Amino acid sequence: MSLSSLSPISLSRSQQGALTLASGGLLMGTIGVFVEEARLGALTLVFFRCLFGFLSLAAYCAWQGYFARRYFTRRTVLLAALSGVLMVTQWVGFFDAIHRTSIAVATVVFHVQPFWVVLIGAALFNERLGIDRLGWIATAFVGLVLASGVVGAGSLQGHSSYLIGIGEALAGSVLYASVTLIAKSLGDLRPHLLTLAQCGVGVVCLPFIAPLGAEHIAPMQWFWLIGMGVLHTGLSYVLIYGALPKLSTPVIAVLLFVYPLTAIAVDAIVYGRALGLSQMGGMVLIVVASLGVNLGWPLVSVLRMRVG
Repeated sequence: MSLSSLSPISLSRSQQGALTLASGGLLMGTIGVFVEEARLGALTLVFFRCLFGFLSLAAYCAWQGYFARRYFTRRTVLLAALSGVLMVTQWVGFFDAIHRTSIAVATVVFHVQPFWVVLIGAALFNERLGIDRLGWIATAFVGLVLASGVVGAGSLQGHSSYLIGIGEALAGSVLYASVTLIAKSLGDLRPHLLTLAQCGVGVVCLPFIAPLGAEHIAPMQWFWLIGMGVLHTGLSYVLIYGALPKLSTPVIAVLLFVYPLTAIAVDAIVYGRALGLSQMGGMVLIVVASLGVNLGWPLVSVLRMRVG
Protein backbone atom coordinates (compact mmCIF):
# COMPACT_ATOMS: atom_id res chain seq x y z
CA MET A 1 0.00 0.00 0.00
CA SER A 2 1.47 3.32 -1.03
CA LEU A 3 1.77 6.31 1.24
CA SER A 4 -0.49 8.29 -1.10
CA SER A 5 -3.36 5.92 -0.35
CA LEU A 6 -3.04 6.80 3.32
CA SER A 7 -3.26 10.56 2.71
CA PRO A 8 -6.50 12.51 3.28
CA ILE A 9 -9.14 12.09 0.58
CA SER A 10 -8.45 14.48 -2.28
CA LEU A 11 -11.33 16.20 -4.00
CA SER A 12 -11.71 16.62 -7.73
CA ARG A 13 -11.87 20.10 -9.26
CA SER A 14 -15.66 19.93 -9.58
CA GLN A 15 -16.06 18.64 -6.02
CA GLN A 16 -13.90 21.48 -4.72
CA GLY A 17 -16.01 23.94 -6.68
CA ALA A 18 -19.27 22.49 -5.39
CA LEU A 19 -18.06 22.59 -1.79
CA THR A 20 -16.78 26.16 -2.20
CA LEU A 21 -19.98 27.43 -3.86
CA ALA A 22 -22.14 25.75 -1.22
CA SER A 23 -19.99 27.33 1.51
CA GLY A 24 -20.42 30.76 -0.08
CA GLY A 25 -24.18 30.22 -0.28
CA LEU A 26 -24.38 29.11 3.34
CA LEU A 27 -22.44 32.18 4.41
CA MET A 28 -24.60 34.54 2.35
CA GLY A 29 -27.69 32.93 3.83
CA THR A 30 -26.76 34.36 7.24
CA ILE A 31 -26.54 38.00 6.14
CA GLY A 32 -30.11 38.65 7.28
CA VAL A 33 -29.12 38.00 10.89
CA PHE A 34 -26.39 40.64 10.62
CA VAL A 35 -28.90 43.09 9.11
CA GLU A 36 -31.40 42.49 11.90
CA GLU A 37 -28.92 42.46 14.78
CA ALA A 38 -27.06 45.60 13.70
CA ARG A 39 -30.31 47.52 14.28
CA LEU A 40 -29.42 50.38 11.96
CA GLY A 41 -31.05 51.94 8.93
CA ALA A 42 -30.51 50.45 5.49
CA LEU A 43 -28.37 53.34 4.21
CA THR A 44 -25.98 53.07 7.15
CA LEU A 45 -25.82 49.29 6.83
CA VAL A 46 -24.98 49.46 3.14
CA PHE A 47 -22.34 52.15 3.63
CA PHE A 48 -20.39 50.10 6.13
CA ARG A 49 -20.88 46.92 4.11
CA CYS A 50 -19.33 48.79 1.19
CA LEU A 51 -16.53 50.23 3.31
CA PHE A 52 -15.39 46.98 4.93
CA GLY A 53 -16.12 45.02 1.76
CA PHE A 54 -13.98 47.44 -0.24
CA LEU A 55 -11.07 47.11 2.18
CA SER A 56 -11.20 43.31 2.26
CA LEU A 57 -11.61 42.91 -1.52
CA ALA A 58 -8.87 45.47 -2.22
CA ALA A 59 -6.48 43.47 -0.06
CA TYR A 60 -7.46 40.24 -1.82
CA CYS A 61 -7.16 41.74 -5.33
CA ALA A 62 -3.73 43.21 -4.48
CA TRP A 63 -2.60 39.84 -3.13
CA GLN A 64 -3.76 38.07 -6.29
CA GLY A 65 -2.27 40.73 -8.59
CA TYR A 66 -5.61 41.63 -10.18
CA PHE A 67 -4.88 45.34 -10.55
CA ALA A 68 -3.75 45.02 -14.17
CA ARG A 69 -3.84 48.18 -16.26
CA ARG A 70 -5.72 46.44 -19.10
CA TYR A 71 -8.84 46.20 -16.93
CA PHE A 72 -9.12 49.95 -16.39
CA THR A 73 -10.33 51.24 -19.74
CA ARG A 74 -12.77 54.14 -19.95
CA ARG A 75 -15.61 51.83 -20.98
CA THR A 76 -14.90 49.39 -18.16
CA VAL A 77 -14.73 52.11 -15.53
CA LEU A 78 -17.99 53.72 -16.69
CA LEU A 79 -19.88 50.42 -16.80
CA ALA A 80 -18.47 49.38 -13.42
CA ALA A 81 -19.59 52.71 -11.93
CA LEU A 82 -23.08 52.26 -13.40
CA SER A 83 -23.29 48.74 -12.00
CA GLY A 84 -22.16 50.17 -8.66
CA VAL A 85 -25.06 52.62 -8.56
CA LEU A 86 -27.49 49.80 -9.36
CA MET A 87 -25.95 47.36 -6.88
CA VAL A 88 -25.80 49.83 -3.99
CA THR A 89 -29.42 50.85 -4.61
CA GLN A 90 -30.37 47.17 -4.68
CA TRP A 91 -28.58 46.52 -1.37
CA VAL A 92 -30.39 49.43 0.29
CA GLY A 93 -33.77 48.20 -0.94
CA PHE A 94 -33.06 44.60 0.06
CA PHE A 95 -31.94 45.50 3.59
CA ASP A 96 -34.97 47.72 4.09
CA ALA A 97 -37.17 44.91 2.74
CA ILE A 98 -35.77 42.60 5.44
CA HIS A 99 -36.73 45.16 8.08
CA ARG A 100 -40.25 45.50 6.67
CA THR A 101 -41.00 41.82 5.95
CA SER A 102 -38.60 39.12 7.11
CA ILE A 103 -35.30 37.58 6.08
CA ALA A 104 -37.03 34.64 4.38
CA VAL A 105 -39.68 36.60 2.49
CA ALA A 106 -37.30 39.29 1.25
CA THR A 107 -34.77 36.68 0.12
CA VAL A 108 -37.32 34.51 -1.68
CA VAL A 109 -38.88 37.47 -3.50
CA PHE A 110 -35.43 38.73 -4.48
CA HIS A 111 -34.51 35.38 -6.00
CA VAL A 112 -36.77 35.80 -9.01
CA GLN A 113 -33.94 37.88 -10.49
CA PRO A 114 -32.77 35.14 -12.94
CA PHE A 115 -36.09 35.51 -14.75
CA TRP A 116 -35.60 39.25 -15.13
CA VAL A 117 -32.21 38.50 -16.69
CA VAL A 118 -33.96 36.35 -19.30
CA LEU A 119 -36.72 38.90 -19.98
CA ILE A 120 -34.44 41.95 -20.10
CA GLY A 121 -31.94 40.09 -22.26
CA ALA A 122 -34.69 39.12 -24.68
CA ALA A 123 -35.93 42.71 -24.86
CA LEU A 124 -32.46 44.18 -25.43
CA PHE A 125 -31.02 41.60 -27.78
CA ASN A 126 -34.18 40.40 -29.56
CA GLU A 127 -33.70 36.88 -28.26
CA ARG A 128 -36.49 34.40 -28.85
CA LEU A 129 -37.72 33.05 -25.53
CA GLY A 130 -39.67 30.04 -26.72
CA ILE A 131 -42.89 28.70 -25.25
CA ASP A 132 -41.17 26.52 -22.65
CA ARG A 133 -39.12 29.34 -21.16
CA LEU A 134 -42.19 31.57 -21.08
CA GLY A 135 -44.04 28.79 -19.28
CA TRP A 136 -41.32 28.48 -16.66
CA ILE A 137 -41.23 32.25 -16.18
CA ALA A 138 -45.01 32.31 -15.69
CA THR A 139 -44.64 29.47 -13.16
CA ALA A 140 -41.99 31.46 -11.29
CA PHE A 141 -44.19 34.51 -10.97
CA VAL A 142 -47.08 32.41 -9.68
CA GLY A 143 -44.58 31.16 -7.11
CA LEU A 144 -43.59 34.75 -6.36
CA VAL A 145 -47.19 35.70 -5.54
CA LEU A 146 -47.50 32.74 -3.18
CA ALA A 147 -44.06 33.14 -1.59
CA SER A 148 -44.51 36.86 -0.95
CA GLY A 149 -47.39 36.18 1.42
CA VAL A 150 -49.61 38.87 -0.09
CA VAL A 151 -52.40 36.34 -0.52
CA GLY A 152 -54.08 34.47 2.29
CA ALA A 153 -54.65 35.39 5.91
CA GLY A 154 -51.87 36.71 8.08
CA SER A 155 -51.04 39.49 10.52
CA LEU A 156 -48.60 41.22 8.14
CA GLN A 157 -50.21 40.54 4.79
CA GLY A 158 -51.87 43.64 3.39
CA HIS A 159 -50.02 45.98 5.75
CA SER A 160 -48.62 48.94 3.83
CA SER A 161 -45.10 48.61 5.25
CA TYR A 162 -45.05 44.91 4.39
CA LEU A 163 -46.16 45.61 0.83
CA ILE A 164 -43.49 48.31 0.48
CA GLY A 165 -40.91 45.72 1.57
CA ILE A 166 -42.16 43.27 -1.05
CA GLY A 167 -41.88 46.01 -3.66
CA GLU A 168 -38.33 46.86 -2.55
CA ALA A 169 -37.20 43.23 -2.80
CA LEU A 170 -38.82 42.88 -6.21
CA ALA A 171 -37.27 46.13 -7.46
CA GLY A 172 -33.93 44.95 -6.10
CA SER A 173 -34.22 41.76 -8.13
CA VAL A 174 -34.68 43.84 -11.31
CA LEU A 175 -31.65 45.99 -10.45
CA TYR A 176 -29.52 42.93 -9.76
CA ALA A 177 -30.58 41.41 -13.08
CA SER A 178 -29.37 44.61 -14.76
CA VAL A 179 -26.05 44.34 -12.93
CA THR A 180 -25.75 40.75 -14.17
CA LEU A 181 -26.22 41.86 -17.78
CA ILE A 182 -23.64 44.63 -17.35
CA ALA A 183 -21.19 42.14 -15.87
CA LYS A 184 -21.64 39.87 -18.91
CA SER A 185 -20.79 42.77 -21.23
CA LEU A 186 -17.51 43.40 -19.41
CA GLY A 187 -15.91 40.27 -20.82
CA ASP A 188 -12.85 39.07 -18.93
CA LEU A 189 -12.94 41.68 -16.17
CA ARG A 190 -12.31 39.96 -12.86
CA PRO A 191 -15.64 39.83 -10.97
CA HIS A 192 -13.73 40.66 -7.79
CA LEU A 193 -12.73 43.99 -9.37
CA LEU A 194 -16.33 44.68 -10.38
CA THR A 195 -17.57 44.07 -6.82
CA LEU A 196 -14.71 46.22 -5.54
CA ALA A 197 -15.84 49.05 -7.82
CA GLN A 198 -19.44 48.64 -6.65
CA CYS A 199 -18.35 48.92 -3.03
CA GLY A 200 -16.28 51.98 -3.93
CA VAL A 201 -19.36 53.67 -5.39
CA GLY A 202 -21.22 53.07 -2.13
CA VAL A 203 -18.38 54.46 -0.02
CA VAL A 204 -18.19 57.62 -2.13
CA CYS A 205 -21.89 58.28 -2.75
CA LEU A 206 -23.82 57.22 0.35
CA PRO A 207 -22.40 59.86 2.76
CA PHE A 208 -23.83 62.54 0.47
CA ILE A 209 -27.30 60.97 0.63
CA ALA A 210 -27.76 60.57 4.38
CA PRO A 211 -25.77 61.36 7.54
CA LEU A 212 -24.18 58.20 8.95
CA GLY A 213 -23.73 59.11 12.62
CA ALA A 214 -20.95 56.57 13.23
CA GLU A 215 -20.28 58.04 16.68
CA HIS A 216 -23.58 56.59 17.92
CA ILE A 217 -22.79 53.01 16.86
CA ALA A 218 -22.27 50.66 19.82
CA PRO A 219 -19.31 48.23 19.97
CA MET A 220 -21.49 45.16 19.29
CA GLN A 221 -23.02 46.85 16.28
CA TRP A 222 -19.54 47.23 14.82
CA PHE A 223 -19.19 43.45 14.96
CA TRP A 224 -22.24 43.00 12.71
CA LEU A 225 -21.17 45.81 10.36
CA ILE A 226 -17.62 44.52 9.92
CA GLY A 227 -19.02 41.02 9.46
CA MET A 228 -21.26 42.14 6.59
CA GLY A 229 -18.29 43.68 4.84
CA VAL A 230 -15.59 41.09 5.47
CA LEU A 231 -17.69 37.90 5.52
CA HIS A 232 -20.66 38.60 3.26
CA THR A 233 -18.91 40.87 0.74
CA GLY A 234 -15.27 39.86 0.91
CA LEU A 235 -15.06 36.17 1.80
CA SER A 236 -18.39 35.05 0.31
CA TYR A 237 -17.73 36.65 -3.08
CA VAL A 238 -14.21 35.19 -3.18
CA LEU A 239 -15.68 31.74 -2.50
CA ILE A 240 -18.47 32.08 -5.05
CA TYR A 241 -16.37 33.60 -7.84
CA GLY A 242 -13.62 31.07 -7.25
CA ALA A 243 -16.08 28.17 -7.53
CA LEU A 244 -18.00 29.10 -10.67
CA PRO A 245 -15.25 28.31 -13.25
CA LYS A 246 -14.93 24.80 -11.81
CA LEU A 247 -18.59 23.86 -12.21
CA SER A 248 -21.04 23.03 -14.97
CA THR A 249 -24.20 25.08 -15.48
CA PRO A 250 -26.55 22.40 -14.02
CA VAL A 251 -24.52 22.18 -10.81
CA ILE A 252 -24.36 25.96 -10.47
CA ALA A 253 -28.12 26.24 -11.07
CA VAL A 254 -28.80 23.84 -8.20
CA LEU A 255 -26.21 25.13 -5.72
CA LEU A 256 -27.20 28.78 -6.11
CA PHE A 257 -30.33 27.93 -4.11
CA VAL A 258 -28.23 27.09 -1.04
CA TYR A 259 -28.39 30.83 -0.25
CA PRO A 260 -32.19 31.32 -0.12
CA LEU A 261 -32.78 27.94 1.54
CA THR A 262 -30.24 28.83 4.22
CA ALA A 263 -31.90 32.21 4.73
CA ILE A 264 -35.29 30.53 5.19
CA ALA A 265 -33.84 28.08 7.72
CA VAL A 266 -31.97 30.82 9.61
CA ASP A 267 -35.08 33.00 9.84
CA ALA A 268 -37.08 30.09 11.23
CA ILE A 269 -34.41 28.94 13.71
CA VAL A 270 -33.17 32.32 14.98
CA TYR A 271 -36.37 34.38 14.86
CA GLY A 272 -39.11 31.75 14.71
CA ARG A 273 -40.45 33.19 11.45
CA ALA A 274 -41.19 30.09 9.42
CA LEU A 275 -42.82 30.43 6.02
CA GLY A 276 -46.39 29.21 5.70
CA LEU A 277 -47.35 26.27 3.50
CA SER A 278 -48.43 28.44 0.58
CA GLN A 279 -45.20 30.45 0.84
CA MET A 280 -43.10 27.28 0.86
CA GLY A 281 -45.08 26.08 -2.13
CA GLY A 282 -44.26 29.34 -3.89
CA MET A 283 -40.57 28.87 -3.10
CA VAL A 284 -40.68 25.38 -4.60
CA LEU A 285 -42.25 26.77 -7.78
CA ILE A 286 -39.52 29.41 -8.06
CA VAL A 287 -36.75 26.83 -7.56
CA VAL A 288 -38.21 24.40 -10.09
CA ALA A 289 -38.88 27.17 -12.61
CA SER A 290 -35.34 28.49 -12.24
CA LEU A 291 -33.91 25.05 -12.88
CA GLY A 292 -36.26 24.66 -15.83
CA VAL A 293 -35.06 27.90 -17.43
CA ASN A 294 -31.36 27.31 -16.77
CA LEU A 295 -31.33 23.64 -17.77
CA GLY A 296 -33.73 23.89 -20.70
CA TRP A 297 -36.35 21.55 -19.31
CA PRO A 298 -39.45 21.18 -21.53
CA LEU A 299 -42.72 22.30 -19.96
CA VAL A 300 -45.41 23.71 -22.22
CA SER A 301 -44.36 21.65 -25.23
CA VAL A 302 -44.64 18.42 -23.24
CA LEU A 303 -48.03 19.43 -21.86
CA ARG A 304 -49.27 20.25 -25.36
CA MET A 305 -48.06 16.88 -26.65
CA ARG A 306 -49.91 15.08 -23.87
CA VAL A 307 -53.09 17.04 -24.44
CA GLY A 308 -52.84 16.42 -28.17
